[in-house]
Amino acid sequence: MTLLRISEAARYLGVSDDSVRRWVSSGRLSAHTDPAGRAAVDGVEVAQLARSSGSSGSSGSSGEGQTDGIPSSARNRFHGLVTNIVMDTVMAQVELQCGPFRVVSLMSSEAARELGLEPGMPASAVVKATTVIVQRDDQ
Repeated sequence: MTLLRISEAARYLGVSDDSVRRWVSSGRLSAHTDPAGRAAVDGVEVAQLARSSGSSGSSGSSGEGQTDGIPSSARNRFHGLVTNIVMDTVMAQVELQCGPFRVVSLMSSEAARELGLEPGMPASAVVKATTVIVQRDDQ
């Protein structure tokens, strides 16, 4: 089970730490204690809540062009939670909820297994696109 600290869950859900604590108190999320003795919640429950609400905090997109301090040509990074994985023998469909955005990635099942992906765990989608369509919202 992936445990998330209250502050992490709040960030993914786009709410305050106090909101997450209230949800734990009301039973909406289950209370746990992490190995360091801090209050925590089940990452799978947070992923389910994020998926049902369609929002899990700020998208965390950035234009830094670095991954773990290593320069990269990819400029778009979306931090979020893995909400679902559909895997067969060859391919895996991995869904992340990154703020109000659902990001879906198709990858080999081997890659998904090597990454150890599972619902409720934090992950990032790094996007390098040759075509980006921009549309005005006022029309």
